[in-house]
Amino acid sequence: MAQILCIGDAMLDVIVKMQGQMYLGSDTISQISTHGGGAAANTATWLASSGHKVFYVCRLGDDAAGRVIANEFDAWNIEYKPEFLKEHRTGIVVVLVDQNGERSMFPDRGANSGLSELDLPDLTRFGSVFLSGYALFNPQSQAGVLRMINKMREANLEIFFNPGSVGVMSNLGVDACRQRCKLMDLLIMNQAEAEFLTGNSDIEDALNELSKDVETVVITTSSQGAIGKSRGQEIVNSPIQPITAIDSTGAGDAFAAGFIGRWIESKDLESSLKAGNTLASGCVTTIGARPSVNPK
Repeated sequence: MAQILCIGDAMLDVIVKMQGQMYLGSDTISQISTHGGGAAANTATWLASSGHKVFYVCRLGDDAAGRVIANEFDAWNIEYKPEFLKEHRTGIVVVLVDQNGERSMFPDRGANSGLSELDLPDLTRFGSVFLSGYALFNPQSQAGVLRMINKMREANLEIFFNPGSVGVMSNLGVDACRQRCKLMDLLIMNQAEAEFLTGNSDIEDALNELSKDVETVVITTSSQGAIGKSRGQEIVNSPIQPITAIDSTGAGDAFAAGFIGRWIESKDLESSLKAGNTLASGCVTTIGARPSVNPK
């Protein structure tokens, strides 16, 4: 089984699960826990937990948070460069989770903002790469990540790309984001991100529009499952059974891992969508974005 290269932010998640209505300017009873996070790091962990060999490219600060994240990589047998950067902070994100399991995030990307082609390992070891938009669309790292993409295309790696979030893309603008998406082989995004990129609220129309730019496009639809399309082929719909979400943090990252793991083995869209839905459904039934044993 070929090793998969994952690139993106490695973060420490501070998750605040509110136990009731938020009282601004006062106290809101909450359950608080810390977990390893970062979109691509989450996907890497889900891939590793599914039996895939993973190399993760990120930047860690020389601090306690960086060592906690590195220890988690070690626990999952994820390979990485064990370098802690002096005078840099490891990225941290505060995640507020409401009573419906929906989350809002407040990131400080710290050391992640310096990613560049200098952080890449020997690319001849890999057949595919998963790249997070949090790295590409970060104004402080996008030039370096674009050089990474050039190196990966020269090495004929299949590039899976997740744009990250509407908030991140908004900083760059629709046209620039669409141009960067054209550099990829396969897009995985949620419905809000697809609507932002196309201006179309109809998910099938958005899927068809994005398929003009990229060979294969997959859009997750929250509790409805996911749909996908390869250029010149029919749309494939993959619904899921109703599920009670405890925490939606990392669900899209888990979906990406399930999808990619199956896709690189089969290139079959229907079974890959189903595999993505299965991992995402498991993710939302625990607190945190990774397949670790989490406190309840």
